[in-house]
Amino acid sequence: MGIAIALIILVLAYPNLPSLEVLTDYRPKIPLRVYTADGHLIGEFGEERRAVVAIGDVPNVMKHAILAAEDDRFYQHGGIDYAGVARAAVANLAGGGKRQGASTITQQVARNFFLSTEKTYTRKVYEALLSYKIENNLSKDQIFELYINQIFLGQRAYGFAAAAQIYFGKPLKDISIAEAAMLAGLPKAPSAYNPIVNPKRARLRQQYVLRRMHELGYINGTQHEAALKEPLVVKRELADYAVHAEYAAEMARQITAERFPEDVYSRGMKVFTTLIKAEQEAAYNSLRKGVMDYDRRHGYRGAESYLELKNIKSDQDEAIDEALQDIPDAGDLIPALVLAADAKQIKAYRKGGEVVTLTGDAMKFAAKMLDDKAPANKRLKRGAIIRLQKDDKGAWMISQLPEVESAFVAVSPADGAIRALVGGFDFNRNKFNHVTQAWRQPGSSFKPFIYSASLEKGYAPGSIIADEPIVIPASQTGAQAWEPHNYDGKYEGPMKMRTALAKSKNMVSIRLLQSIGTQYAQDYATRFGFDADKHPPYLTMALGAGAVTPWQMVSGYAVFANGGFKINPFIVREIRDERNNVIARAAETPAGDESSRAIDPRNAFMMDTMLRDVTIYGTAAKASAALKRQDLAGKTGTTNEYVDAWFCGYQMTVAGCAWVGFDQPRKLGDKETGGVAALPIWIGYMSRALKDVPMQTPSAPEGLVSFGEGRERSYIYAENVKPKAEGEAEEDNTPLPKPDLSSPPSD
Repeated sequence: MGIAIALIILVLAYPNLPSLEVLTDYRPKIPLRVYTADGHLIGEFGEERRAVVAIGDVPNVMKHAILAAEDDRFYQHGGIDYAGVARAAVANLAGGGKRQGASTITQQVARNFFLSTEKTYTRKVYEALLSYKIENNLSKDQIFELYINQIFLGQRAYGFAAAAQIYFGKPLKDISIAEAAMLAGLPKAPSAYNPIVNPKRARLRQQYVLRRMHELGYINGTQHEAALKEPLVVKRELADYAVHAEYAAEMARQITAERFPEDVYSRGMKVFTTLIKAEQEAAYNSLRKGVMDYDRRHGYRGAESYLELKNIKSDQDEAIDEALQDIPDAGDLIPALVLAADAKQIKAYRKGGEVVTLTGDAMKFAAKMLDDKAPANKRLKRGAIIRLQKDDKGAWMISQLPEVESAFVAVSPADGAIRALVGGFDFNRNKFNHVTQAWRQPGSSFKPFIYSASLEKGYAPGSIIADEPIVIPASQTGAQAWEPHNYDGKYEGPMKMRTALAKSKNMVSIRLLQSIGTQYAQDYATRFGFDADKHPPYLTMALGAGAVTPWQMVSGYAVFANGGFKINPFIVREIRDERNNVIARAAETPAGDESSRAIDPRNAFMMDTMLRDVTIYGTAAKASAALKRQDLAGKTGTTNEYVDAWFCGYQMTVAGCAWVGFDQPRKLGDKETGGVAALPIWIGYMSRALKDVPMQTPSAPEGLVSFGEGRERSYIYAENVKPKAEGEAEEDNTPLPKPDLSSPPSD
């Protein structure tokens, strides 16, 4: 009778089973992936993190681990493992309910593609019928390949290739026996056996899989013992790619989603940016160092927060690690819980399980917060949350999350390709992209554009301008009377323009702007890509009182670097579809086309000679000294009351701009100039970007007349040279001051 009923069910239900087209034409949801120009993954966007792998590329150790954990008779049965069903039935009868299943890999494929996960007998019947149909239409290897790529394994990972990358940061082909066993244990219950969320349960499940692999002869006794002892390093941060480029990856995502809004996160598109991995790493590390150096100069602020420890039974209580899981890392700044603290040492439980003891220099930074007189809500005591960071020798020291922000961007002056971009200190903490979104006052870093405008009005690097106090009446400022001053409070009288720019003399910049006219300067600045409405035509423009972004600033300086051509910076070079066909490509406009000329090539050349003086003996003298090059050019910038610090500069092959400031503008601190706070970030990047680049400077274009020799050589437009009257003295060629690298002037 039972056989007859089964046949009736088979006859009625089998023809109504769904088509297997979804299996034979398998098209999984592949996320949008973003890469550097040299092919390194920097971002992945999609609901499912997936990497499809062919069965032939799956290592045997992974196959064996899966079979041991899920279905050791997979290659023998026809879709249903009757021995397994009988075993599960006995166990369920003994347990009084539906507790144990006996699903084969084929049944799991049927369930994952066509059915729900509810545990009903009706669903099990359909699952069995579908399994037969799948087995009759696909080979065992085809079924196994579908399973390996489709199964959910936690952390938004679908498939074992994605899981290997997410949990262990390595491709599937490189995993060890111990790692394979850990991954193979996940399908049973991805949340319960997740090594990030439940490391102890994951370990027990791994031990079970290893035992089964040994029993089935997939590994020998020596391999079994070694795998049990192997320490597993599980990644805890999901956004851990080859290089930190989160802000750039997000820009690429937005560009792609705007261009291809349909299925952008599931088609498997690839976006190749213009970033260079080594240079992006250098920019990220240099910015982080610059910010942390600034932060340490301004002292320790105390505990980040506090945890209640009254229910903590020991220093190794699992509850400590669970509590710390809710506190995100910030790059290399790792959260830790203070277990004990006094003037001699700090004992802290580091996220991940290690108990760290800090003494001597490792805790010196936080000394004032260990005192009984420290504020109660900041004092370091048991229960305090702090940050740990490794020093240059790899030892832990106390640190803190900085409050200040920063940005850095570098571009190729030849075509506008962005070579490195860091939009802030930590993307996970603050997603605001300061490179493209932060409108800040540029301070003295804007002066080169005023100087460039003055060259078009007949001035020259050797022109003499007075560095003397000045009072501007309200009628010329648009507000109230203005009495500007030099940053150092010193006035040196008449001096050459090139000297004034090197020393960042405010009085000279103001007098130049007075002479050429504010309206002319405002219009002229638009040639470099600045917005006229962000730079009102008042004399305060001479000191950079307008508003710019680092993106605009680096674009403007690139004009000086490439001989006078305006570039259009771009960060996405091409987008490819799931079949690797190029479906979009950047419209590059290489410098050199006269249609994109922004300024006279003679102007660019003379500005280059002046801006190189800035890095040799001026406010950025540390640049040439640190990099041991004479072909660097740029300008520091510090706004009123030390609110914003800048350095923008270039070598002929690359231009870069660094900015430091608070999101809610406030004083950075006395003496926190562009040369102190921002220039070191630029130097750190350029030390890598210019590593194998020979020193080179531009040649003087036609149409210039030169005066003097060596460093005293100056230039002027040929048409601006006045015939010398009888008895008139030669142009003033007073020698420039010698560089003082030990104490460059501030700006």
